[in-house]
Amino acid sequence: MEHSNTAAPSAHPPLAEHGQTLGVIGAGVMGHTLIRGLIESGAIAREQIWASARTETTCEKAAAALGIPVEVAYQHRVPGAGMILVCVKPGQAAKVLHTLHGASLRPDTLLISIMAGATTAQLESMLGAPNPWVRAMPNTPCIVGEGMSVICAGRYARPEHLARAQRVFEAVGECAAVDETYFNAITALSGSGPAYQYLIMEALADAGVRVGLPRQLALKLVAQTALGAARMVQTSGRHPAALRDDVTTPAGCTIGGLLMLEDGKIRSVLARAVEEATRIAAQLAPAVSQPGGTAAS
Repeated sequence: MEHSNTAAPSAHPPLAEHGQTLGVIGAGVMGHTLIRGLIESGAIAREQIWASARTETTCEKAAAALGIPVEVAYQHRVPGAGMILVCVKPGQAAKVLHTLHGASLRPDTLLISIMAGATTAQLESMLGAPNPWVRAMPNTPCIVGEGMSVICAGRYARPEHLARAQRVFEAVGECAAVDETYFNAITALSGSGPAYQYLIMEALADAGVRVGLPRQLALKLVAQTALGAARMVQTSGRHPAALRDDVTTPAGCTIGGLLMLEDGKIRSVLARAVEEATRIAAQLAPAVSQPGGTAAS
C-alpha cells in the first residue's frame, strides 16, 4: 500500500511564494513526516522550509535527516513565513502562540494546527490576531504516504487557504474537508484508528500462532489480508457487509468464526472504544489564554 512520493511536477503554484518560507513548529514524528512528504512531492523547495524542536539534540537529528534548518529558537524566521504548521501537543499551544504573537507574524500568514482538541476559535483567541487558521487531524500512516487527514477552516480562512492546507496533507495520503463539529469523533476514529487496527492484527497473528503457524508468516498473512480488505472497500463501492457475505459460504468455517466474534460483542466493543476516545478528545483542548500568553480568568 506504500506508494512512492516521487511525483511529477505539480500544476499548482508553490505552497510558499518567492521570498517566503514554510515553517513547521514541532519536528516530531508528524512534523518530520509532513516535511519529508512536502519536499519529496515537490510541493515546496527544500531551501524554503524550516522547523523547530524543543531540544538541541532533536534539532540536530532532524536537521541532519531532512537537510533543512531546525532550531529551538525560531522567532527570527517567523516574519518571512507565508505558512506555519503547528505540530505540537495541546499543552504547548499557549507557549507557541505567545511566541508567534510577539515575533512580527505577518497578518496573512496561514497557520495550520494538528493539535488534538484545539478548536479554531480557541486558537484565534489565543493568538489575538486575525490570521487565517486551518485545523487538521492527520494519522500516523502518513509516514508511509497512506495517511487519512481531515481539515476545516477557521473564521478568517478563505477557500484558497483551505485548498493550500489540503495540498499539504495530500502530500502524505488522503485529505478531506469536513465540518469542525466532527473533529472529536474523527480524532477517535481515524486519528486513534491505527492503534485499534494494530491491536486487531496482533490478536489475529497470535491466533495464527496458536493454531500452528510461524509468527512471521502469521503476521504477513494478517497484514496483507487487512491491506487487501481495505483496498476492496475503497475500490469496489460495495458495503463491507456485502463484501463479508462473499467470504461467508453456507456451513463454512468463516461463519463459525464470525459467530464467535459476535458472541464476543466485537461490534459493541469497537463502538465503545470510539465513543470513549471521542469523549477524551473533547477534553484535550488547551486552556484558553489571552493574547500574549496570560491565562483567561
